[in-house]
Amino acid sequence: MGGSSHESGAPIVTVHAIPRHRTPDSAVSRDAIALEARVGARNYASMPVVLGHGRGAWVWDVDGRAYLDMMSAYSAVSHGHHHPRLVAALQRQLEAVAVVSRAYHSDRLGPFLAELCDLSGLDAALPMNTGAEAVETAIKAARRHAHDRRGIADGTAQIIVAAGNFHGRTTTIVGFSSDPDYRRGFGPFAPGFVTVPFGDAEAVRAAIGPNTAAVLVEPIQGEAGIVVPPEGYLAALRRICDETGVLLILDEVQSGLGRTGRMFAFQHEGITPDGLVVGKALGGGLLPVSAFVATRDLMDVFDPGSHGSTFGGNPLAAAVGHEALRVLVEEGLVERSRELGAVLIDALSALRHPAIRAVRGRGLWVGVDLDPAIAPAREVCLAMLRMGVLSKETHATVIRFAPPFVVTRDEIAHGVATFREALACVAGSGPGQSESSSIRSA
Repeated sequence: MGGSSHESGAPIVTVHAIPRHRTPDSAVSRDAIALEARVGARNYASMPVVLGHGRGAWVWDVDGRAYLDMMSAYSAVSHGHHHPRLVAALQRQLEAVAVVSRAYHSDRLGPFLAELCDLSGLDAALPMNTGAEAVETAIKAARRHAHDRRGIADGTAQIIVAAGNFHGRTTTIVGFSSDPDYRRGFGPFAPGFVTVPFGDAEAVRAAIGPNTAAVLVEPIQGEAGIVVPPEGYLAALRRICDETGVLLILDEVQSGLGRTGRMFAFQHEGITPDGLVVGKALGGGLLPVSAFVATRDLMDVFDPGSHGSTFGGNPLAAAVGHEALRVLVEEGLVERSRELGAVLIDALSALRHPAIRAVRGRGLWVGVDLDPAIAPAREVCLAMLRMGVLSKETHATVIRFAPPFVVTRDEIAHGVATFREALACVAGSGPGQSESSSIRSA
């Protein structure tokens, strides 16, 4: 078994040669963690490892120990760490010019936005930096469209969102989160959001009123635990929005750019939204790059001065973003996500352990829901870390498996075998999966 990652230029990592259990962290690691705790905000409960460099599907800590990355930085590193074409594109642009204000044109922005529009089937794109910024852009666009095109009084537009959503961490966005931990102490929150159950298209229809501007949902809810809606959900939303004149805006910051085995998750159901939010993988694992992509009618609600970003669409980001899109297409990474995603889902769903309640996902994006009374997800992730595989729990019960698209079959097998061993360490092996266990895949 072995081998590095696709054609990413990563050094070869022989899977069977990796130590199965870790020695204690060095003084270098301990000092790095202690310094960060002393001078940094404590808004992350990071895993106890200090990473120093990465190539392909692998990262190494400061002591030189290798780890298989089954997280991809929440899809930001979908191309793999340090992809040679992306690094080369970044270096070329650095030699020219990195940042100029949008008060001026650059030769990099147009080609980048044209490629993004071509791949999404939409007409225009507005570049930003982070996913949350792009979601805020979508919210502004939906509200002004409701006012300018439909005559809804300023300040009264409503946007329908789904329970369990995660669209970012700005005050507007956490205001319509259904997770109390994201909201506590950060109010008052902006009004104008109506929450309905995720996956229930008829609940969306029932919630639409005369002031409804848009429906804003994730095609698959990532932070909620890789929650896949019923088949036909997006197509039903498209029909309902067409019938009522309401905009359909999809947040594909995590699900987009190949993660589910299609360039965008909405393509699984043969629809096109009015607005699309993309990010994470758009920066190729090198830079924060995001965008709001939309129909021309929706994008034209913006006029000079109505929206902007100092860094959004800078030449360096545009050059890397354009190359990231080209690499996805030219190296067949989307197809690779679809093919290896089926391998990953099959391997995980074949495991038999009473702690496993569900396996669900699409493409190289899978969540394993664990019974916390048997195997707390955090403890399983810590055990995997000690064995040389990185993952992360969400909401205390779900472990995410979302490796870079350059991962190999052997590496997937290694990751799943390590997960099985970690489960056994934390909870003990069991006679079989519980009767309530299920699988949702595509």
